[in-house]
Formats: sequence, C-alpha cells, structure tokens
Amino acid sequence: MINDENNPYLSGKLTFEPLTINNWNKFEELFGKKGACGNCWCMYYRLKRQDFQKGKTNDGNKSAMKEIVRKGQPTGLIGFDKGQAIAWCAFAPREDFIKLENSRVHKRIDDKAVWSIPCFFINKNFRRQGISVELLKGVINYARANGIKIIEAYPAIPTKEKLPDSFAWIGLFKSFERAGFEIADRKSKNRPMVRYYLDKMPVK
Repeated sequence: MINDENNPYLSGKLTFEPLTINNWNKFEELFGKKGACGNCWCMYYRLKRQDFQKGKTNDGNKSAMKEIVRKGQPTGLIGFDKGQAIAWCAFAPREDFIKLENSRVHKRIDDKAVWSIPCFFINKNFRRQGISVELLKGVINYARANGIKIIEAYPAIPTKEKLPDSFAWIGLFKSFERAGFEIADRKSKNRPMVRYYLDKMPVK
C-alpha cells in the first residue's frame, strides 16, 4: 500500500496505485459481482461493440481485462482510503481505447502522444464527496512522475440537475475544471474534449 506522504501518487486523503496483478484482488472487490456495471470490467472503450457484448457473459470482459493487466500494460489507477479501494480511473494511451480512436466526435485533434481518461468508478458510499477531483489530481501526479505530457478526457456538461449514473462514469466537466483541465475541442456541446498539459500546469 502506497501511503508515504512524499509519494507522488498521494492526493488529499487518498493514495493511488496503478492496477497490477498484485492488487487485482482490490480491483475485483471495488467492481464487485457486476463488474462495476453490467459486467463491463472497464472494457467498453477497449473493444468493438460485438466483442464487448459477448464478453458480458461467462466473465469474458473480466478475463480480458485481467490478461491486459497480466501483460503489464497500463489500464488505470485505483484510489484507496485507509487501505480500502474506493475509486477507479481508467488511464492509458489513447490508442488503447478503440472506441475513442473510432469516434467521430472525439477524434484526434493532433498527432501528439496522449493518455486518455474515458471513465471512472467510485464506490457508492463515497460518491458526491469530491473524490473525482482527488482522483484526477492523483492521475496528474502519476502522469508527471512517469513522463506523460498530455492527459485527455471527454466529460459531460449536464443539462439536467439529476443525472443517470452513466454521466458519473464518464466524469463531469466541473470536476475536470477544478483539477485544472481546459477545453481543447468542442465538437460536442455537452461532451467537450478536455486536456491537461503537464509541461505547462503545476499540480493544484
């Protein structure tokens, strides 16, 4: 467990670890029997639609994610509160997310190396407590420590006060704004592309 106050992945009261085979059990505990939602296991953006739907049965998506982790490929960060896994943020090179690469709305705006944040998952007992902002700051610290220069995401600007859970999973623009992200492209009025340039912005 990472809890040294000088650790670069520390933010607020939370500590962060990239998902590895060594903490896979914590990831399983956080996602639960439903794999976060509908046996997704954070594979939605990584697979073609038909493959993702097929993987929702017989633990297909779970097994696919575990294999990626076993290979040591980047998948995301787990946020811990006093040793309990309470939050997840998918975070990997943009090209690892097929749906982003094929998106018309969120297609690439340049040829720079970018790491993307397509989704979040926060334990229901810890929602609406500012965890998403702390999670983003943890990602920024991780990126800075690992030489990642540009972080990109695609959050929602809600049009209604009460939102479905799917909006929370892709993230809310106000959380990204509070963490220091800026709009980089707005082909979609309610789903802008936002970026954080680590060579220009200090961690808040």
